[in-house]
Parts: sequence; C-alpha cells; structure tokens
Amino acid sequence: MKLLLMNGPNLNLLGQREPDVYGTTTLAQIEADTKAYAAEHGAQMDSFQSNHEGALIDKIQQSQGIYDGIVYNPGAHTHYSYAIHDAISSVSTPVVEVHISDISKREEFRRHSVLADACIGQIKGLGPAGYLRGVDMVLEHVKGEAE
Repeated sequence: MKLLLMNGPNLNLLGQREPDVYGTTTLAQIEADTKAYAAEHGAQMDSFQSNHEGALIDKIQQSQGIYDGIVYNPGAHTHYSYAIHDAISSVSTPVVEVHISDISKREEFRRHSVLADACIGQIKGLGPAGYLRGVDMVLEHVKGEAE
C-alpha cells in the first residue's frame, strides 16, 4: 500500500503561521508523524507540499497507478479551486480532504469546500491528528474496495 500526503499553499509555514488557529506543530513534524502512523498500518507514505496550484494538480494527476490514496490538506484552495476539484474527479485515486482547524466555524469564506464532493471524506478541526484519521479513512476505503 502506497499513500501520498499532500499539503497546499502556506502549510509550509505551520508552527509559525497563526499558532492560535493552527497550533505550533510544524509541517515536518506532521509529515514524520503521519508517515510513521501509515507505516504502523502497513503503508508507505510519500509527502509533497507546494504553494503552486499547478504543481498540486500535476501531482494529483500523476497519482494514478502510483498511489493507493491521498491525504490532502488543500489550504486556501479548498474554497475556490475548481481546477483541483476537477483533477481529483479525473483520477481514480481516492482523496481525503483534511483541515487542521474546523473550517465550518471560521470566516464565512472558509466554510465551504468546493473539493468536498470530489473526495471520499473530509476531516476538520482535529488538529494534526486529523492527518492520522485521514490515513485511517483512506485505508478503510481501499480495503473496502478490495473486498
């Protein structure tokens, strides 16, 4: 089982960016913890972060046949990127959308995800632990499809 952990714009600044909203855990810590958790559950995990929409779209498109699932925090792209929605919809690789904060309790413009209906699930408001739940959700989905 091979998974991909993706993070979108500004998530490279975790640990220093708005710690009252996102906490003090860095992206490097999240990547290490999520990879270790995936390994404990029999999966290898690669990670990728970009501040560029096109690079993220390319990575989603390239996932087909390489990764069994994607755990993805799209950051601000959540709220407006129909291009990323279309990329997720265009591949058979299942994607779980993850948010550190609870976007439904944030500013009005952050409350709606244009990606949600292209994903197999959405996790929000669990902090860094949401990534681990994302691994669980992808693995449950893949195993369910295999049965």
